[in-house]
Amino acid sequence: MATGNAEPRARGEIETLPSGSLRVRVYAGVDPASKKRQYLVQTVPAGADAAQEADRVRVRLLREVAERRGSRRRPLPARDTGASDRPDTPVSASAPPAPSATRATGKPGRRRGALTVAAIAQLAGVSPPTVSKVLNGRPGVAADTRRRVEELLRGQNYRRPEKVTRAACVEVVFYGALGQVAIEIMRGVKQVVVEHDLAVGFTDVLREAATGRNWERDLLSRRPAGMIAVQMGVAPEQRGLLAAGAIPVVVVDPIVEPLQPVPSVAAANRRGAFAAARHLLNLGHQRIAVISGPLDRLCARERLDGVRAALAAGGAPLDGNLLRSGMWFSFEDGRTHAAELLRLDEPPTAVLCGNDLQAFGVYEAARLAGLRIPDELSVVGFDDISYAGWCGPPLTTVRQPISEMGATAARLVLALTAGKTITQTHVELATTLVVRGSTAAPARR
Repeated sequence: MATGNAEPRARGEIETLPSGSLRVRVYAGVDPASKKRQYLVQTVPAGADAAQEADRVRVRLLREVAERRGSRRRPLPARDTGASDRPDTPVSASAPPAPSATRATGKPGRRRGALTVAAIAQLAGVSPPTVSKVLNGRPGVAADTRRRVEELLRGQNYRRPEKVTRAACVEVVFYGALGQVAIEIMRGVKQVVVEHDLAVGFTDVLREAATGRNWERDLLSRRPAGMIAVQMGVAPEQRGLLAAGAIPVVVVDPIVEPLQPVPSVAAANRRGAFAAARHLLNLGHQRIAVISGPLDRLCARERLDGVRAALAAGGAPLDGNLLRSGMWFSFEDGRTHAAELLRLDEPPTAVLCGNDLQAFGVYEAARLAGLRIPDELSVVGFDDISYAGWCGPPLTTVRQPISEMGATAARLVLALTAGKTITQTHVELATTLVVRGSTAAPARR
């Protein structure tokens, strides 16, 4: 057992996230300023070799913690191990001390005990201009060196102390979401930020990844006033890097429960799905099928939970044979799964879908099977995109306040940019059941 001033031994743990990725966390001691525990954290993407890679990451992080503790007892050499980033100025023997000995500089906006860029540079064994390049997402830094500096910025909870010149823009970041939902969210964001003389930027992470670009580093180089992430996760290391660059982040429709308190906005998915299922029960349906979205997505799980709760409360628990899970929230999912369901010996009389696109796929499967909606099959969607009112018959669906979700996220990110404290870190906006022509009482058989 550790006694006196001895530090506890660093431990490494590996946690499996809902997405299948592995989160590696290693205890790195107590912050001398805040007296809070610190951890080095890195996420390993899901894959066949993820477990082995996570173990290698754990060993490396443990080694870094040991080296950091050793640096408190001896000065670090003034060297730069990067292959392509030559120091603009050498690190001299008069460089700032290690974090435990760093004092407040007296500069406006710097927290007492906060690290300087020079102190981060000394810990990383690089020059201050190299750290500045990493902070600003600029090229000219070797991959291993950049990774080392980024981990130190996160591990030391570095924040820009000075007022930085920002682009007059709020960046909205999607993961391949280019449909009407994305347009509505962008519209809501713009309604708010235009009142502050700001523009709206757009980033598609899927497209960036396909071209080999790193979206968060590109974002750092553009220095927006804030970032709104839509239907995507922000890993702790990404959030730490953006926080070091003083870019506040708000998430719309988070795909997983956040590991850290990131402000977020979502619709009342569970309540909306509960209302949709209860509507079908009230019409007299008992064999109700469900085509959900991918269950690694938080909204899909919440909607399925709402349906299960409503059916159980109505005395018609969800039959496992009538449940299908889509790979995406897509038309193809709805068409394929509905075709399977309609071929059952006892097919459903109604289908609840994870979103409107899946419901349109059910329409097509019903057409191919020669079934009339709603006379022989009732269908319910979720989202209430504009096409829901144009199809034949018009679709009964759950309306998400998509534009208002974007507007709410914009207000939150502007509040963070202004340095305000947000007391409510998660905002849930109400949904509305919109009854149209695709639902009716089941036909007698």
